[in-house]
Amino acid sequence: MSGAAAFSIKEISRMTGLTEDALRYYEKIGLLPRARRRENGRRMYYKEDMQLMELIICLKKMGVPLKDIKEFSALSYAEDIVSIPEVYEKVLAYRQKNHDQIDYLQKIVGVLDYKIANKKSLLKDPQQ
Repeated sequence: MSGAAAFSIKEISRMTGLTEDALRYYEKIGLLPRARRRENGRRMYYKEDMQLMELIICLKKMGVPLKDIKEFSALSYAEDIVSIPEVYEKVLAYRQKNHDQIDYLQKIVGVLDYKIANKKSLLKDPQQ
């Protein structure tokens, strides 16, 4: 790692959108591995650390609880999620949940588009 660019917690926070407090907390609970340290004790992160952070962000946005994210992130980079049936089933369930949310949101957008295009009240039409 000596030749790779190292980023401070402030820099990695800005790059990922995770707060510095979140990064420290995720490290504390074992969601992120312990950060390497500079000689002065300050945390330093590398580009490959961002891969896990991006996975965490993605899973959080999907509504996955931290305990499940921890389970997913504990898999090695070489492991295929299909090789662990219970993890694979959880991933499929979260995927389906998100597809259901997308379908619901598309219906809402369709209603709003209709109301906007036809200059209708946002409340239901009395004739319907």
